[in-house]
Amino acid sequence: MQYIDLHSMTQANTTSAHALSSQNTSSSAALRHDWSLEEIQNLLQQPFNDLLFEAQTIHRQFHAQNEVQISSLLSIKTGACPEDCGYCSQSAKYNTALERERLLPLEEVIEKAKIAKSNGSSRFCMGAAWRNPTDKNLDKVIDMISAVREVGMQTCVTLGMLTDQQSQRLKDAGLDYYNHNLDTSPEFYGNVITTRTFQDRLDTLQYVRDKGINVCSGGILGMGEKATDRASMLQQLANMPQHPESVPINMLVQIEGTPLFGADGIDSIEFVRSIAAARILMPMSQVRLSAGRHEMSDEMQAMCFFAGANSIFYGDKLLTTENCETNDDLALFSRLGIKPSEVELGQTDLIKAEACHS
Repeated sequence: MQYIDLHSMTQANTTSAHALSSQNTSSSAALRHDWSLEEIQNLLQQPFNDLLFEAQTIHRQFHAQNEVQISSLLSIKTGACPEDCGYCSQSAKYNTALERERLLPLEEVIEKAKIAKSNGSSRFCMGAAWRNPTDKNLDKVIDMISAVREVGMQTCVTLGMLTDQQSQRLKDAGLDYYNHNLDTSPEFYGNVITTRTFQDRLDTLQYVRDKGINVCSGGILGMGEKATDRASMLQQLANMPQHPESVPINMLVQIEGTPLFGADGIDSIEFVRSIAAARILMPMSQVRLSAGRHEMSDEMQAMCFFAGANSIFYGDKLLTTENCETNDDLALFSRLGIKPSEVELGQTDLIKAEACHS
């Protein structure tokens, strides 16, 4: 299958054409890792229909059309995090009325994983509010990883910063994905977080990558950043030696009590543009429509899927923030003719979802 360089066709003054042109999609040489900031800015600024047409065309070359991978996310340890991430209700530095919780018992995690699988999820993600896990806590998380794999689901964890040795332990445990978002551009990063550096995040991702664990890394839009920052964040992800297998694109959920409460949000069209750019820059990655879906209209979500998003978080809660109801997601999938990848839903499930949505 050949890559058609629609970007150079639709915008002749782009600095350089995609290196994917005339390359076989199965070859790693077909992917670019040398995007300039100017190229990405030009990509984001081209006419909306041209951008989406290019993104959808590329999406169909690398992914099954009308399929979306479904993940579920569970907070296995909530609150009292020593970090000062300006968007997070779990930081101990902010008064958000969030109750501190201990690490969940293994039995509860297994129960939640079974429910998630029965609802159609193929990947189970577990998040803990730590700056970095202790080796003792990591022992318990490893037990959870093994148990979730026995349930028959892919596993993903987000535990904060890791050492090289801890990354190896997670690999030995059979972990499929490690999530560690860049959050924003290197230039804007200091406006959001001061308790760890941008390089700290890159170091953890490199440890994970070196051990052969799939990388899940993306960012948050609508934190008051500029369009240049969004382009810069995408550049950081796209120019990694190997693109993240999963790229979550979040829209900030503003939480009262955090520094970013009241921040200038992002226009819905600009958000969709970012999804499309992520798809073009990282053709083989799963682009996940992540936090913020609860505040998106069905029409906005549909545009994101057309722009190349092919993964979502499923369930009514993402760590500590609201998410779309499962039945609403099923109903939207039915209306759009989308089906969950790897898991087939029965017709009765879709009919029930339509009834719940109406």
